[in-house]
Amino acid sequence: MLALKRLLMSPLGSLLSISVIGIAFSLPAGIYGMLENLEAVAGQFSTTPQLSLFLKLNTSEEAVMDVKSRLEHHAGITTIQFISKENALQEFGQSTGLADIAKSFEQNPLPDAFVITASSVPSYQLDELQAELQKWPEIEHVQLDSAWAKRLEAMLGLGRLAVLMLSVLLSVALLVVTFNVIRLQILTMRDEIEVSKLVGATNGFIRRPFLYFGALQGAAGGAVALLITTLGTNLIDEQLKNLMHLYDINWQLYQLSLGDSLSLLLFSASLGWAGAWLSVESHLWQIEPR
Repeated sequence: MLALKRLLMSPLGSLLSISVIGIAFSLPAGIYGMLENLEAVAGQFSTTPQLSLFLKLNTSEEAVMDVKSRLEHHAGITTIQFISKENALQEFGQSTGLADIAKSFEQNPLPDAFVITASSVPSYQLDELQAELQKWPEIEHVQLDSAWAKRLEAMLGLGRLAVLMLSVLLSVALLVVTFNVIRLQILTMRDEIEVSKLVGATNGFIRRPFLYFGALQGAAGGAVALLITTLGTNLIDEQLKNLMHLYDINWQLYQLSLGDSLSLLLFSASLGWAGAWLSVESHLWQIEPR
């Protein structure tokens, strides 16, 4: 109650401090939420490694059958799907609405192709398989269809590192803010602290309300960060729905989970407690009864 009373004694100063903490922590919390949403989207797609093999245009039917036979006996391949150039041209015309133009071609410009599913192997072995198949004389180009997933994973890893660095920097800022707030309180209450020591109050007894104050201020800042993140996600989600509707895609952003929200509150409260403890330990010993 004493910590809450001290927090309400200077409402403007407390509001500004809590707002600074909330705004600071809303940045890494928002980026973390965005990364979680990107990871959820990536998880909706198949992670089975697939490769598309495009044959040369002048490949004969005998050579195509030979390639199919070698693929079927390859140890690193589990399934094979053959797409003839006739079917590819037909699908191209249907998907683009240019069926009439596709039929007017004197010669089919599309090659025969195989879509193969590779065994669940590390990414470097997929690269080796891609390089091996690329050397076959009948194959014009080999495309690793899951390459986008590796790029996305690399981007997510970079994003997680950015969140970690921001969290560390802003944690130091929270410690500094709490340290200075508690220091000012100690200096303002110097006479009261001296009297308390004269009547037998221990340093632990005097320290405790300041620690509670720091934890309460940190938790309030974390709650403001959650509020900002939630409002920002809702605003973006509303606009994103309108955009995705134009592409006939049903997708919405997810809020931070209950576990993530509690972790943020506990983390900010712990930092507030730590900043208050550092400030009290640095200044309380200097105050002795006269």
